[in-house]
Amino acid sequence: MLNDAPMPGETIKDVTTASFRQDVIAESMQQPVLVDFWAPWCGPCKQLAPVLEKVVAGSAGQVKLVKMNIDEHPSIAGQLGIQSIPAVIAFDKGQPVDGFMGAVPEAQIKEFIARLAGPAGPTPIEAAMSEAEALLGTGDVAQAAQLYAAVLSEEPENVDAIAALAKIQLDLGDIENAKQLVAMAPADKASHAGLASVRAAIELAEQAAALGDLGAFQTRIEADPNDFQARFDLALGLNGRNMRDEAVDQLIEIERRDRTWNEGAARKQLLTFFEAWGLMDKASIRGRRRLSTLVFA
Repeated sequence: MLNDAPMPGETIKDVTTASFRQDVIAESMQQPVLVDFWAPWCGPCKQLAPVLEKVVAGSAGQVKLVKMNIDEHPSIAGQLGIQSIPAVIAFDKGQPVDGFMGAVPEAQIKEFIARLAGPAGPTPIEAAMSEAEALLGTGDVAQAAQLYAAVLSEEPENVDAIAALAKIQLDLGDIENAKQLVAMAPADKASHAGLASVRAAIELAEQAAALGDLGAFQTRIEADPNDFQARFDLALGLNGRNMRDEAVDQLIEIERRDRTWNEGAARKQLLTFFEAWGLMDKASIRGRRRLSTLVFA
């Protein structure tokens, strides 16, 4: 499970004088522990308890909370000099470091915990997404795919994970699986940039797959350099083989010879390539540069 933040029952427990060393001192070596000193007869304690427990439960495991009934276990409160309750004392690295008294409002408790715990780190999902992206950067596609799949098991509508995993499947040549993954995305996220890029790439891959052998297109171009349909189809096929610069060159050549061919189909296809590859892809940058040279020539 990626989403492993402690549940309320795991962070909030009763503590005794005998268990204080383990449940507070030892535990605070790992993360801050709040000790709520209370008593059954204390009205403000009853007001504070549900608010305090709610905030701690929603803190994603930043702190733990224990409760100590001072009627049954008065010695610890006495050692800490607590004279009125409710009193909340924070322990960190085995020492009391902060605290407050009284039934304070929820916002103040949140500020107290934020100050105590420091800036929140990434969530498990965010950490998994970052690690998967880093793995892709090193070429470890299999491990990255496993992480994206784990994210989707926790958040089935995480469009970033859907788009990334679909792109991996597409790069591996599994067009159908890529299409199934894209179909998992919620309808209201259809315009997500990553999904749009993958959809464009899927369309290009399907076009390339239908072309078959590219030798025939090259033969036609050699016989007639103005066979623009052959150049256009060759560009699609080259892209299907991940020969992006070569695909750009064929479409640029069409633009150079006849910008109006097939209602500007070459330029439109270039823009589709750029969307599918990503605007910061090296081939996209090179292609836009070459295209702008023609436009402003």
